[in-house]
Amino acid sequence: MTSSTESPAESPAATPAESTTDSPSAADGRRASEVTREAARRRTFAVISHPDAGKSTLTEALALHAQVITEAGAVHGKAGRRSTVSDWMEMEKARGISITSAALQFAYGEHVINLVDTPGHSDFSEDTYRVLSAVDAAVMLIDAAKGLEPQTLKLFRVCKARGIPVITVINKWDRPGLDALTLLEEIENQIELQPTPLTWPVGIAGDFRGVLERRTGEYIAYTRTAGGATRAPEERMGADAAAAREGEAWTAAVEEAELLSSDGSDHDQELFLSGFTTPVLFASAISNFGVAALLETLVELAPSPPAFGWGEEDETGRHLQVREVAAPFSAFVFKVQAGMDTNHRDRVAFARVCSGVFERGMVATHAQTGRPFATKYAQALFGRERAVLDQAYPGDIIGLVNANALTVGDTIFLDEPVSFPPIATFAPEHFAVASSKDAGRFKQFRRGMEQLDSEGVVQVLRSDLRGNQMPVLAAVGPMQFEVAEARMESEFGAPIRLERLSYTQARRTDAASAPALEAIRGLEVLSRADGTLMVLAPDAWRISVVERDHPDLVLETLLAGGR
Repeated sequence: MTSSTESPAESPAATPAESTTDSPSAADGRRASEVTREAARRRTFAVISHPDAGKSTLTEALALHAQVITEAGAVHGKAGRRSTVSDWMEMEKARGISITSAALQFAYGEHVINLVDTPGHSDFSEDTYRVLSAVDAAVMLIDAAKGLEPQTLKLFRVCKARGIPVITVINKWDRPGLDALTLLEEIENQIELQPTPLTWPVGIAGDFRGVLERRTGEYIAYTRTAGGATRAPEERMGADAAAAREGEAWTAAVEEAELLSSDGSDHDQELFLSGFTTPVLFASAISNFGVAALLETLVELAPSPPAFGWGEEDETGRHLQVREVAAPFSAFVFKVQAGMDTNHRDRVAFARVCSGVFERGMVATHAQTGRPFATKYAQALFGRERAVLDQAYPGDIIGLVNANALTVGDTIFLDEPVSFPPIATFAPEHFAVASSKDAGRFKQFRRGMEQLDSEGVVQVLRSDLRGNQMPVLAAVGPMQFEVAEARMESEFGAPIRLERLSYTQARRTDAASAPALEAIRGLEVLSRADGTLMVLAPDAWRISVVERDHPDLVLETLLAGGR
């Protein structure tokens, strides 16, 4: 990867307002206008997909088209594969999959793009869930040959529950795949969103020549570049020139586009923002075809940062508590990550700015403790690369370095108190006892366990019976254990041994019920770092039997909730 000479943090930065001698009220009004203006420039979104749909490749292509990198990081073909900007962990490079979310910020025209690449593998869906609490829109990537897949459906349902508008990209159109109309029908039937294509492919899947831009009727022809490493040239032409060049392929595309219009499948901005429709684009991220159209669509159609609402709703469904973007600064932490800088072994809290302007060095209030929180070490993020950040506005993602007091779901604010709801954790389904392979490195073992727990890589459960030397790791998917093993050895110098347990179910209980539950054969009660008592059981049948025989004991389902 070759970075542009401009720092990722410098290009989107806004010029601070000039000092004046206005009255305090006038100064406040000017600052509010500045914040509102800057928020309107922001587009903060996540890319979601099933594994291998091309999500990280698309992320790379977007950065390439925005001219913040000069060459795509993926050299296609197994022999010389390079990692993408957003895949920086050693396991990601080795396996070619995303296992942790990454934030990239860059300027595109007059706008600032905050793109959050998410893990595609279902074992890391909890990380993706947290990311979706921090974005205003989502790009749903679908493999043209496979259509909608289970992980895509699961993540879309999270978007729907959160009211996040979705833009759909049919990827890999340069390879053989399903018919375009069949894919649209699948989207409408399985996720109950009406597709409203903005572009329509000229040429069947596997013969991607370009797209018909439905709004203008123009043809955008693509020219391949070597390995898709550089931006694919585009040539625009009118209908007559397109017909002369593409013949029957153009005629078929025009007829199908007209059929879509007769069926009411034209874009309506209000319906899109309300979650009833999804604009659709056809692309080949690996060849950089259709990527510029996606950037333009995000800038034009995706919402800018809204006011954050929470708590109870009135009879119209509106939140009774709202933090407007021009209100004093507030932000919430949606991710904690250590090990990004191997030279310093630091810890970064990823925070989404919700309101006001962030200024490095400000002293905010940590809502969960009520204590002051200094922001001296703040950075802009571009994958693994970081640069000092002086200011940030609603929608921006900031990295707070060595903010050890912050955990996932925490809120920081200025002036007017606010505490956004915590981001709930998923119910784990896989469990293993961890122990240090080297008894002399217990201090490193304990520190590593605490770090992985605070990041949410795994949940670390303890009990008096097992002691601190043998905590139980709880995970949504088994690959989380592999990440924990690799990081404990590489980052903390404390190789671990894992012994898998036969439990598959976890429930929440209370202190009054815990002794009786612990006495039941096959159950085990452990505590989480936040004080939550969890009951582990081998299967759902055992849980149902206990609930039937002991209706007085507390056994609550662990649900994914959140903002």
